[in-house]
Amino acid sequence: MAPRANWKGHLQLAALSCPVALYTAVSTSERVVFNTINRDTGHRVRREFIDSGTAEAVAKEDQVKGYETGKDQYIILEADELASAAVKSDKILAVSAFIAIDDMDEAFFDKPYYLAPAEKAGAEVFALICEGLRRRKVMAIAHAVLFRRLRAVALRPQGEGLIATTLHFDYEVRPAGEVFDGVEKIEVKGEMLDLAKHIINTKQGAFDPAQFQDHYEAAVAELVKAKIEGRTISPPKQARPRGKIDLMQALRESAGAPATSTRRKTAALPAATQKPKTAKGRRKAG
Repeated sequence: MAPRANWKGHLQLAALSCPVALYTAVSTSERVVFNTINRDTGHRVRREFIDSGTAEAVAKEDQVKGYETGKDQYIILEADELASAAVKSDKILAVSAFIAIDDMDEAFFDKPYYLAPAEKAGAEVFALICEGLRRRKVMAIAHAVLFRRLRAVALRPQGEGLIATTLHFDYEVRPAGEVFDGVEKIEVKGEMLDLAKHIINTKQGAFDPAQFQDHYEAAVAELVKAKIEGRTISPPKQARPRGKIDLMQALRESAGAPATSTRRKTAALPAATQKPKTAKGRRKAG
């Protein structure tokens, strides 16, 4: 069964235009879903909105949006008023700029979608845009009204299509300095840095999402299956945290070197961390 598009419109780049469709790239539909049950009756619990003053249930037609201006003071916004504030959609995903992929702060990435041609008639224009992005190793920044809001979207080539990632607004992303400015700057060099480089070299690989498992989801699914079958599952043993460790010794163990005194010189490191000798002697580490 072909996937259903979340949005359809036209991708526009200057005078070029082609019909496109936007599809959800990430789904949580495969996760285990629970209902809230009344333990005594076994019936599902129904959610209701209760008036905080009268403690009475409020009917759906009487529920409206309110913006708090003070303690227990609100401005009421009707549905038609909110609808009038929404940006009118022209179904155009208009490219406004191209930037190097490495220039985008990934903190601004929001939700990924797949963008593909919606009709065969525009396939050639779509392929041209994809190949242009791929050859120049850039992403396109485009804007469109998606789900009633004007959104910025980053377009990156993948296979024969594009990954369209909606971007957070500037006010939504906290400045990194709020966290990182208080981090102490520590210079790492010498044998410690050589060991770290060696560990990274031995662990290099390619990203394979199939290798990452949702252990909690798997454990919950197994628990549900066991309950259905009348089995009992023993909780897994919790690993004990290691006590205070010597950083250099931990690096040596991770690199596969013998756990010896931290004063041992770089000459005793694994072969992969050795610095080549020159006519003037050993190069300076780091």
